Amino acid sequence: MRTVLGVFWVLFLAAPVALAQPKTAPSPPSPLPLIVAPPPIEIPPPPTINDPMLEPVGPAPRSISSWEDALDLVRARSTDLRIAYAEVQKAEAQSRIALAGTLPSLNGTGSLTHQFFTNTEATPFGVQTAPLPNVAVGSIVLSQPIFVPRVWHNMGTAKRAVEGAQLSVEDIKRNIALNVANALIGVVTAERIAELNRSGFRNALERHELTLRKKNLGAATGLDVIRAQQDVESARSVLVTGDESLRQSREALGLAVGIPSQVGVSRNINIDGLEKSALAACHPSSLEDRADLLLAKKQLEIFQRNIVDVKLQFSPTITASSAILATTADTGVAPNPTWNIQGVLSVPFWEGGARYGLLRSARADETESEQRLASLRRNARIQVEQAQRGVQVATESRKVAVDARALAAETDRLVRVGYTEGQGTSLELVIAAAALRQAEITLALREFDLVKARVLALLSLSNCPF
Repeated sequence: MRTVLGVFWVLFLAAPVALAQPKTAPSPPSPLPLIVAPPPIEIPPPPTINDPMLEPVGPAPRSISSWEDALDLVRARSTDLRIAYAEVQKAEAQSRIALAGTLPSLNGTGSLTHQFFTNTEATPFGVQTAPLPNVAVGSIVLSQPIFVPRVWHNMGTAKRAVEGAQLSVEDIKRNIALNVANALIGVVTAERIAELNRSGFRNALERHELTLRKKNLGAATGLDVIRAQQDVESARSVLVTGDESLRQSREALGLAVGIPSQVGVSRNINIDGLEKSALAACHPSSLEDRADLLLAKKQLEIFQRNIVDVKLQFSPTITASSAILATTADTGVAPNPTWNIQGVLSVPFWEGGARYGLLRSARADETESEQRLASLRRNARIQVEQAQRGVQVATESRKVAVDARALAAETDRLVRVGYTEGQGTSLELVIAAAALRQAEITLALREFDLVKARVLALLSLSNCPF
C-alpha cells in the first residue's frame, strides 16, 4: 500500500515540472515546389509521301506576261473587235451612198436593132426600105438633183450612223477589256486554288500515314484509318475538280484574247498592278459619257430622224437632166444627133397609204429607243454603285477570310498535337483539316475578288481607246 502511495506522490511532484517545460514551436510549412511548364510538344516531321496526283498541272502552250501583251493579242485576233470595225465601214459606205443622191449622174446607153422582115418600095425620092434592117441608137443622159430634201436629210442620218458605229467600237473595247481582266484574274485564281488543293491533298496523305503508324502501335483503330482515308479521297476529288477549273480558266482566257487553246499567265505578272495597267489603257469618264449610253442616245437620235425621213417622202422633188441622142436611122427631117435639156417635177400625191404606215412604225421605234435608253441608264447607274460598293465589300470579306484562316490553322495545329499525344479522335482531325483547306481556298478567292472588284469599279466608268 505504501508502495502505491509513493508512486502517486512521485507523479504528483513531477506534474508541475512537466507543465513548466517550454513548448516546442511548430516547424514552418515547407515551400511548394515550383511548377515548370513542360516544353512544347513538336509535331514529328511529316512522312515521305509519293502520289502521282501531287504533280502540278503542266504549263499552258502560251502564256501572257503583262496587260499590254493581252491587249496586243486582242487587237490582232479579237473577232468582236473586227466585226465592230466592219460595222463602221458599212456605216461609212451607207454615208457615201446617201451623198451620191445629191451628186450628178451620167449614164450612157446604146442599142443595135436588126429587122428580119422589111419592105422595099420605090418612091419619088428613090428606093426606100421600111423598117430599116439595121438601126443603132446611142444616148448620153446627165441628171442633176436640184431639190431633194429627203436625200439631204438622209446624209445627216448616215453621218450619225457612222458616229454610232464608232461608239459601238468603244463600248466593245470596254467590254473586251473587262472580259480580259476577269479572265486574267480567273486564271491566277484557279492556279492558286490548284496549289492549295495540292497542298491540302499532301497534308491528307500525311495524316493518313500518321494514322497508319498509330494503328500499328495500337494507339488507333481501324475506324481512324478509314476516316483518314475518306479525308484523302475527299481532298483528291477537290484536286481533280480544281485542276479542271484551271484548264477551263485558261481556255476562257484564250477565247478572250482570240486564241483557240489554253493560255496561261506568267508567274511574274503583277496581279495587284492590274488596276494600274487597266487605268493606263482606259480613261475614267462620267456616267453619261460612257460609250454604251452615248451609243443609245445616238440611236435614239437616228430613230427621231427616221420620223422626219418618212415625212419628207410627202415632199416634191425637182431634177434637171440633159440628153444627147444619135442614131443611124436618118429620116432626113430630124437632126442627128439631138440634144435636149429638161426639168422634172415629181409630186407624190397618193401611193396607197404606205407612208402613213411607215410613219407609225418610225414613231414606235422612237418610243422603244427612248425606253431602252432609260433602262440602260438605270442599269448603268446601279452597276456603277454596285461596283464601287463591291470594293468595300471585297475588302471586308478578305479581312474576315484572313481571320477565319488563322483560326482554322491554329485549330488544326492543336488537334494534330492532341492526336499525336493520344488525345482527341480521328474525326476531329479530319474535320479540322477540311476546315483549314476550305479556309485557305476562301482566303485565296477573297484576295482575287478584291482585285476583280477594283478593276470592275474602274472599268464601269471608263472608255478604252486602245
